Amino acid sequence: MDKKDKLKEVVDQAIASQHVPHVKLKKMGPTSVDIDKLTKPSKETHQEYWGKGLTYLAIVLIIVLVVSIIGFVGYHGLATFVSDHVNVIHFLTSTDWDPGEGKNHVGAAVMIVTSFLVTLLAALVATPFAIAIALYMTEYSSKKGANFLQSVTELLVGIPSVVYGFLGLTIIVPVIRKLFGGTGFGILAATLVLFVMVLPTITSLTVDSLKAVPSHFRKASMALGSTHWQTIYHVVLRVATPRILTAVIFGMARAFGEALAVQMVIGNAVLMPYNLVSPSATLTSQLTSQMGNTVMGTLPNNALWSLALLLLIMSLVFNFLVKLIGKKGQK
Repeated sequence: MDKKDKLKEVVDQAIASQHVPHVKLKKMGPTSVDIDKLTKPSKETHQEYWGKGLTYLAIVLIIVLVVSIIGFVGYHGLATFVSDHVNVIHFLTSTDWDPGEGKNHVGAAVMIVTSFLVTLLAALVATPFAIAIALYMTEYSSKKGANFLQSVTELLVGIPSVVYGFLGLTIIVPVIRKLFGGTGFGILAATLVLFVMVLPTITSLTVDSLKAVPSHFRKASMALGSTHWQTIYHVVLRVATPRILTAVIFGMARAFGEALAVQMVIGNAVLMPYNLVSPSATLTSQLTSQMGNTVMGTLPNNALWSLALLLLIMSLVFNFLVKLIGKKGQK
């Protein structure tokens, strides 16, 4: 007896032993059950297979895309050291950047230092404002006020980078030039532009982190006689600290990878900055301004791909830090 015959016997026995008058199976005869239909996949089962297939296909495509990007950038970025025989230590520590003159003039220290300075300063300036706005939205503001600030934050996120760069070029740079002298271009102008750009990101993630603090923590603190501010300072901020740090790192990642807005206000001079108002260059500004002026496969082009590889590595480092802090926060 095969599986279909066994299934038919079980169904027949179930129908024969069915004595509840209000159940529809009472009106079914043993010969009215389609055993083939019971054993074949249904329409819903086919939809399930299609859904799983499309999901796995999307995952595979994403993995292939990420691996392809890393492989492509890595292949061209490492060509500077493999094909052109540029010393890695010299590349990371030298301030002499003129790849057209030969491999001894490929030093990215200026762009690396400037990129980190601009990123750190923008994060240091934006974080206190972001925390203050987030605390007001979650702890003090009314629902209408919080919704209004949320709308403003979302509006700032949607503004294109070129608009921020143009505003910095026409407003911030002349003000700095008038107050401190010089050309007005430099780290200070780039920091102020990035401050406005990363503020919405850090604020939104900080709001989510404060809302994630369980309400019974606040109630327990209030029950022990703490004031509202004491509860915020000693309980809410302490619990939300790992998520707030994650928000700051996301903001730093955004600042480190920003290109167009920074290029418009940094000055694009490959000079080690000696103050906040001296023109300099970041990794992204050098890439965007010089990539179109080089020939594929030459040393100047490979050197720019090496800068792109540095940016990619830093992006991976930022993601690793987010994962690491997230795990510590869960513990």
